[in-house]
Amino acid sequence: MKKKFNITGTCLPGQHYMMDASAKLAGVMEMIEAGEYFTINRPRQYGKTTTLLAIYHHLQARQDYLPVEMNFQGIDEQWHVSDGAFASMFARLLRESMELAAPDLHQLLEDRKGEAQDMDSLSRLITRLAHQSNRRIVLLIDEVDASSNFDPFLRFLGMLRNKFLRREIPTHKTFHSVVLAGVHDIKSLKLKVRDDQTAQYNSPWNIASDFKVEMSFRPHEIAPMLVDYSLAESVEIDVPAFADKLYYYTSGYPFLVSKLCKTIAEKILPKKTEKTWTMDDLEEAVQLLLRENNTNFDSLIKNLENNPELYRLSLEIIVNGVKVPFNPDEPTISLGRLYGVFKLNGTVKVHNRIYEQRIYNYLIAKMYQEKLSQGQAASPPNYEKPDGSLDIERALVRFQLFLREQYSGKDQDFLEREWRLVFLAFFKPILNGKGHDFKQVQVSDERRLDVVVTYLQYKYIIELKRWYGESYHQKGLDQLADYLDRQQVDEGYLVIFEGEKEKTQRQAWIEHKGKRVFAVWV
Repeated sequence: MKKKFNITGTCLPGQHYMMDASAKLAGVMEMIEAGEYFTINRPRQYGKTTTLLAIYHHLQARQDYLPVEMNFQGIDEQWHVSDGAFASMFARLLRESMELAAPDLHQLLEDRKGEAQDMDSLSRLITRLAHQSNRRIVLLIDEVDASSNFDPFLRFLGMLRNKFLRREIPTHKTFHSVVLAGVHDIKSLKLKVRDDQTAQYNSPWNIASDFKVEMSFRPHEIAPMLVDYSLAESVEIDVPAFADKLYYYTSGYPFLVSKLCKTIAEKILPKKTEKTWTMDDLEEAVQLLLRENNTNFDSLIKNLENNPELYRLSLEIIVNGVKVPFNPDEPTISLGRLYGVFKLNGTVKVHNRIYEQRIYNYLIAKMYQEKLSQGQAASPPNYEKPDGSLDIERALVRFQLFLREQYSGKDQDFLEREWRLVFLAFFKPILNGKGHDFKQVQVSDERRLDVVVTYLQYKYIIELKRWYGESYHQKGLDQLADYLDRQQVDEGYLVIFEGEKEKTQRQAWIEHKGKRVFAVWV
């Protein structure tokens, strides 16, 4: 069977090109062999199900382990209405998993299938199963988020916790290891142990070990997938360089890596005469990905919309360049990590450059729609010159006038916070209306926002920054000149936001270090 890049469901070694997950599997196995209970909690499409399947097959091939695999996705709500219903369902899933893997244990469960009437009787059944088995039983449950809102599931976790704590006592012998997989860390769930009038809470899963196995893929783990594809399809790829660049854009997020590769292999390569992957192909794949809708991006935006504080923090980091110290106990930061929006890097960073650009595009579009609703976003004039290039200078002067016309003194507090987003929303119809886009966003430590715009064969660098005085201005010009040099252009553009007290509304061409910079103060 011919392999392909997979972005939906479980990845299978015989059917799909896969990254090297051997180190991850070894890390998980180390925890299982130590008899730990833990949750693989990662965002959607992060390889959790594929990892569980790999663990299952690895344990199945060994003589000393008996893996039991379950999936709680799609389980009917009727099985969560009571402890008895949940216990009956779980016992049935146990029987089904044992039918081929361990016929003797299947018969034991079949003979006692009516005994699981509540959590206590289910606990006793698990103990009998553990005593009967001559192998260590490892319980693997996928998609536990589907059950985490139901009290019977939480009491089930509490029962497993109690058995774990007393597992050395023969009457409480239990699973050797339990591995749950889901978006949320089950340790954070609270178990109600009294009625509503005297509600008290404790954690049903506080015995779980921290899961510290790195689930994102580094360049050296991405490379084997590219080698496999290159050899199978006779396609030329500079594997080390390509693996590095894939990691640069994705930070090793499994779905994004596979999606970019799939786009090049199935959409871009067939249009070429040479069977070669180039960096331009990767750039095109990134742009195609940023323009499409998919469930991964839908989930990303939904999480921002459903959590206003997460939305605001993302805006401050991406558009306003605010540096936020990383604190795992801060609820918004913790939520951002849970959903894969942020990553740990000393300060809070957006997880990867593709997410950063996607959120950036979304923020601009949302601001533009707000301007439309307020009547501030009339169709812009044509800024295209006779040679097909853009008259960025005229557009920036028009933005300067736009702020003067549309934002009075009473709007200054809003403008202080949102001026970058207002500019980007102002620019949106100019760019999108002419079929070109923001190529790249970079926020520096100096809270500069560098916007790279491409149109046909032309490239424009527009830097947005605050006015902090002449000395900072000269340092900024040095940085911009260096950046223009790296981008291989001779002219750049600078939008400088001044406070209300220092408004000058200046505009000027500046010669600096062999570069020409058009600056407007707004």
